Amino acid sequence: MPEPLAPLWFKSSYSGGSGTECVECAHTNAGTLIRDSKTPDGPIVVVRPPTWRAFIRHLPAERGNGSGDAIA
Repeated sequence: MPEPLAPLWFKSSYSGGSGTECVECAHTNAGTLIRDSKTPDGPIVVVRPPTWRAFIRHLPAERGNGSGDAIA
């Protein structure tokens, strides 16, 4: 059985511009993974797809497209 692929992490568009408040996300079959970029080996929060979609729908429109595809 092949090993699962490593998550493809990306910096959230909601991270702070100063470089000290970076949140990284990765979309997987299990849901969206969220971690602190300063501690990549630290804790990871898993958000299930229905919860992630509800979260994205409530974000201000000017920060993203509302789909959850291009932003996190």
